[in-house]
Amino acid sequence: MLSNTKDAEEVVNYVGAMNYGLERLETLPLSLRLLREIHERLMRDVRGSERSPGEFRTTQNWIGAQGCTLNTASFVPPPPHEMTQALDNLEKFLHEAGTLPVLIQCGLAHAQFETIHPFLDGNGRVGRLLITLLLCAGGVLERPLLYLSVYLKAHRAEYYDRLTAIRSKGDWEGWLRFFLRGVAEVSLSATNTAKAILQLRERTRHQLDNSAQGPRLLDHLFERPLISIRAAQAFLNCSYGTAASLIEQMEALGILKETTGQKRNKLYRYEPYLAIFEQQGLSTASSASTPTDEQAT
Repeated sequence: MLSNTKDAEEVVNYVGAMNYGLERLETLPLSLRLLREIHERLMRDVRGSERSPGEFRTTQNWIGAQGCTLNTASFVPPPPHEMTQALDNLEKFLHEAGTLPVLIQCGLAHAQFETIHPFLDGNGRVGRLLITLLLCAGGVLERPLLYLSVYLKAHRAEYYDRLTAIRSKGDWEGWLRFFLRGVAEVSLSATNTAKAILQLRERTRHQLDNSAQGPRLLDHLFERPLISIRAAQAFLNCSYGTAASLIEQMEALGILKETTGQKRNKLYRYEPYLAIFEQQGLSTASSASTPTDEQAT
């Protein structure tokens, strides 16, 4: 489960930035401009929001343990004057559709973006979004259903080691093997998750066969699994009493679970649905940090 409000806000921003990026791809190619726009939305009112959201850095940054200095950093990205040329090269590579298999292009682009580290904060989050955008732009995915963050978090040490091996030894092959293994594992997990969701939907529909509004609210819960009685009332355009009765019924059936413990302003979560994602480690996927802490002057 999300550990606190800040985690939840980062997830909301991540999803919003991803949806924005996918919409913009319909009229704008994947570009540095789009990455800046996505970064600005990603960083609104969350961790790092004071560090030039939507703008490439103009000062040197570095990566390492909390409190490290430039001299003790584990990795120092290129200085701003070299970063600009590296970003231009990355943008050209993003536009070279068809020269490489899409998955190979994704793996190479992600690693190069993380090496350039063009923002003062949020590079890991943008780098993961870049994978999704490339897969959708390349026609591999119709919807953003692959959560590579889960794999990168589960193999955090190896992820960092593989990126370091590129920078120190030029070991792109080792990185690509690691990346492609992650795509395969996450694809299988996504398939199993989708099957579990479909089975849950059919099972829950049978539980609500005698309810006039139940199936409609159920469909809504797959989009918004956290709900209040007032929100249900507004969605169903019904009386407060009808909404309260329906939620009480769904709570009795184990579909909804009250989360606040309060007598008023109660909030309910679609427990069986969220449990599927939590079992797969997906609930914090979008906010999971990369294996480094970003420091900058």
